[in-house]
Amino acid sequence: MIVTTYNEEVNIAGCLESVQWADEVLLVDSYSTDRTLEIAAGYDVKVLQREYFGSAAQKNWSIDRVSHDWVLIIDADERVPPPLAAEILRTLATPQQVNGFSIRRENIFIDKVVRHSGWSTDKVVRLFRRDKGRYPNRRVHADLEIEGPVPVLRNPFEHNTFRSFDQYFPKFLNYAEWGAAQAFRDGRKAGFTEVAGRPFWRFLRTYFLQLGFLDGRHGLVLCLLQSFGVFLKYARLWEYNIRSQRGDAIQLPAFDDSESTWKRPGES
Repeated sequence: MIVTTYNEEVNIAGCLESVQWADEVLLVDSYSTDRTLEIAAGYDVKVLQREYFGSAAQKNWSIDRVSHDWVLIIDADERVPPPLAAEILRTLATPQQVNGFSIRRENIFIDKVVRHSGWSTDKVVRLFRRDKGRYPNRRVHADLEIEGPVPVLRNPFEHNTFRSFDQYFPKFLNYAEWGAAQAFRDGRKAGFTEVAGRPFWRFLRTYFLQLGFLDGRHGLVLCLLQSFGVFLKYARLWEYNIRSQRGDAIQLPAFDDSESTWKRPGES
């Protein structure tokens, strides 16, 4: 079991409480400045600290430091409910012909379970053979890569996505900036279709086609936020394209291909 943390004092107790059934729990912390480690000390968990070089690099480094053949990775804002824990133990008690499993997530947005709004099919590859899974070198949307078929377990994680806008907006803005930087590095362009069309389509898709309206006011707010995030990403990419065409030096977040290291311009 692997948990990566940075300043997760609000989440870490609930997370660790839900995984005490595991044979080994490795917590890899990025030098938290809050009470994360103090709280973690009250649980049966091995703690290592490492500078944060991006989610993919942090998790790959952690994978190399667990001792069991099968690994489960969870984030601090996730919980493993008893039905999922029982299913995992039951699954691994018999020989498996596959290298990994996907797990669905039940997402909670500001105290409400969101069952639509583009999140109804949310699943992640998190349970896998240690020597068969690796995260690709990307800053955003880096999903674990596994060879062969990846069945889906029946029971979901509980995922406490965001408790407040104070928590939401910093991550929201970072994802938009990192997404634009990744797209620019990949040689992508942004015109009217991307800047205006993609956000509009995202809202139509999540709110109407994916039934976000059934999530009530939470669904409306979430779908609008997702649409605005798409707008920010492509507006930023459009800016990068224009400045590149006129010969400006583009200061992207620094990216080290060997370690997935991203830093904002001016950071050491």
